[in-house]
Amino acid sequence: MASTFDVAKYITEQTGEVSAMKLQKLMFYAQAWNLVWEEAPLLDEDFQAWANGPVLPSLYQKHRGMFKVDATLFPMANSASLSQEERGNIDRVLAFYGDKTAQWLSNLTHQEDPWKNARGDTPVGEASTAVISQGAMHEYYSSL
Repeated sequence: MASTFDVAKYITEQTGEVSAMKLQKLMFYAQAWNLVWEEAPLLDEDFQAWANGPVLPSLYQKHRGMFKVDATLFPMANSASLSQEERGNIDRVLAFYGDKTAQWLSNLTHQEDPWKNARGDTPVGEASTAVISQGAMHEYYSSL
């Protein structure tokens, strides 16, 4: 299983500089679709249902306070550790979601059950550290 930072480095190597929010959302969809296509997680960390959508806390800590990020943010990560299958799945996600804006991706996650259900009754805009379960992600995205 890949580390969060190995995947983040691979994505930013493919996309070039992106906003931190867009990277978070691309990471979310990479995890979701890997769960569907491989019936296995891509990442070794769970997403949390934050106010602006799904977030990986360790990745947030790395880019905190930054608007744009690129592969140089992850010097210790090794994107070459990803399998050909993992890279292929990420490439498929980037082909579909990669040209979307960060706000479009955030809005999309807010309409989808995994984020909404994890937040439950948490008011709009309020902080939450509720985990978005891999089971909920697999169930929802495999039904699309």
